[in-house]
Amino acid sequence: MSELVTVEARNELALVTLNRPEKLNALNYALIDRLMAVLDGLEADPAVRAVILTGAGERAFSAGGDIPEFAGSVAAGVDVAVRDFCRRGQAMTARLESFPKPVIAAVNGIAYGGGCEITEAAHLAVASERALFAKPEINIGIPPTFGGTQRLPRLAGRKRALELLLTGDPFGPERAREIGLVNRVVPHDDLLPEAFALAGRILRHSSLAAARIITAVTRGINGTIDEGLLIEREQFARMAATDDAREGLDAWIARRAPVYTGR
Repeated sequence: MSELVTVEARNELALVTLNRPEKLNALNYALIDRLMAVLDGLEADPAVRAVILTGAGERAFSAGGDIPEFAGSVAAGVDVAVRDFCRRGQAMTARLESFPKPVIAAVNGIAYGGGCEITEAAHLAVASERALFAKPEINIGIPPTFGGTQRLPRLAGRKRALELLLTGDPFGPERAREIGLVNRVVPHDDLLPEAFALAGRILRHSSLAAARIITAVTRGINGTIDEGLLIEREQFARMAATDDAREGLDAWIARRAPVYTGR
């Protein structure tokens, strides 16, 4: 099971790779559970300040849920299918979305179904020119189950999302960038260097401030503006008493580069 998700430490970054290339990195239950455990470990590791998530092999980021395994859960009954498949997948994407350290998806190939939903949940995403996305669940007679009916409309808008959800048609990386699913599209060989460069620009800043921003956006985006502003004030209040906030202000006044400690 440990080989289903690999982790490589690169200074303050963790490169996390979905590792079922022979199955196009399909999300079986064991892989999802292992990814959740990996995220728990990375959150607790003070040496890791950001995560880059990609897929093994040349063809796929992730082709989505493991359909034969899911079909077995469906055959066992609705309650089993909801528990084993839907709740597990939704917990995974919610974990990624609310992870307190920046998560950058490096989409290296096919990102269908659950693979697309991982991309939706990640804080940032860079796509290879070879990436291909789809919301194909309607082709097997079900709606998306890992949050795709909720996050994609928030990213792309209702009508654009519904077109993708109701047709199941694949779409390329430039379309993904246009609708806000990914931040940028790069040549395939530049994918990981670009993801690492993007992470590096984030790591210049306070890790505490990054966590407060992620929390404010994730919690606030689904509320009213007044609720969101309250969340923003709460996150500012948590940050204002930290050493990093004082260091940032002192460095700006002194016209020097800040040295953040994460405290």
